[in-house]
Amino acid sequence: MTRRFFQSLESGQAGSRFALEPLLCQLNFDHQGLLPVITQRASDGEVLMMAWMNAQALRQTLDSGRMTYWSRSRQCFWLKGETSGHYQKLVEMRLDCDGDTLLCRVEQIGPACHTGRSNCFYFQVDAENNQVCLTESRPVVD
Repeated sequence: MTRRFFQSLESGQAGSRFALEPLLCQLNFDHQGLLPVITQRASDGEVLMMAWMNAQALRQTLDSGRMTYWSRSRQCFWLKGETSGHYQKLVEMRLDCDGDTLLCRVEQIGPACHTGRSNCFYFQVDAENNQVCLTESRPVVD
């Protein structure tokens, strides 16, 4: 049903506008009530991290303008930066064509990764040499 809703919008012209609430009601959350969220730095397009949102985290993000996720491991809301001070300010949110993935473009304050690295994707796979390369060192903390 959700797929059909998003397919019905595909023939629209660029610049067409739709009411937000009915569209949000059609999002395709998984069996745990979650959507994957790809978070990208708005200034240069670098992918910073991937996390999850439930409907309430999505609403909190839209209402506050600060990225709020659902932590699957802790089973609670996670306001990015609440403990580290490395907040993410929502610049733009996009939905994919199936309504089952979000792309959030953000202004990142400080590093995005809990390790202190700029992003969470610092392991580069080198399939040709059957290796994985660490592309960014963990920052030295004084």
